[in-house]
Amino acid sequence: MPVTPVVVFGRNSRRSVDDFATDHRLNPERLRHDFEAAGLIECGQAHGAGQLTLANDVVTTAAHVFFDEQGHPRAKSCTFVAELGGKPVRIPIDLHSIVAGSTNPYAIAAVHDWAVAHLTRPLEGVVPFSLAGSVHGNEPVEFVARGHIDWGEGRRLSMEQCRLRDQLSIGSEGTREFSFDCETGDGASGGAVVTAANKPVIGAILVGWRSTKPFISAPFSNTHYNFAVSIEGAFKRAVIAAAATSATTVAGAGMTSAGPSTKLAARAR
Repeated sequence: MPVTPVVVFGRNSRRSVDDFATDHRLNPERLRHDFEAAGLIECGQAHGAGQLTLANDVVTTAAHVFFDEQGHPRAKSCTFVAELGGKPVRIPIDLHSIVAGSTNPYAIAAVHDWAVAHLTRPLEGVVPFSLAGSVHGNEPVEFVARGHIDWGEGRRLSMEQCRLRDQLSIGSEGTREFSFDCETGDGASGGAVVTAANKPVIGAILVGWRSTKPFISAPFSNTHYNFAVSIEGAFKRAVIAAAATSATTVAGAGMTSAGPSTKLAARAR
């Protein structure tokens, strides 16, 4: 049986919606409703996380969810899968609408690994994520995503609290890369880094992990961490432009070159 990378920094802090609600004295039904916009993006045999953002037909995710290690589309068709009332709802993604930091994301710096796309029709009755004003190092955040391959068969929503850590790089399009210490599992790339406690306000997306020990729990360090790309600059402009063409806009607002001891993977499985 293959071993699945799950980057953990101690006691695994991922929680189901019900457990997260219990831990933080929240209403689980309200929490579940507030984060219904968090879903999966399935492209052929691969999947990643994504979420409706600003509008009911606009999704944000990592570019490598759509494009493979050779820069080729992962599939001829991709689908956004949400869960409403405990049942999956599937809507095709308009692949011609994709705007990405790179269509060959494994070949360049991870800070360009972002994408925005339209669904072929809106997902009605769901509150999309709104955008955070900014993000910064040492900021408390929550990671809210489906897709962890070891978590509810890769479909159940996971919620957890952690912190953005260090700013690692700045992209030419204005995006920034941060390390952060929420646990993640293979398949959750593109999931939401939420900046407002228990509210769907997205400031960044998970892109991947770097670790010398990706299969065991280890303390957060510069050789064992997850990393995210902020929704700023061209990424933010692409989200706003996509939402501007929607009638449902919310008001207001792989393997890469690395040193011999460091494993780097941005992933969608």
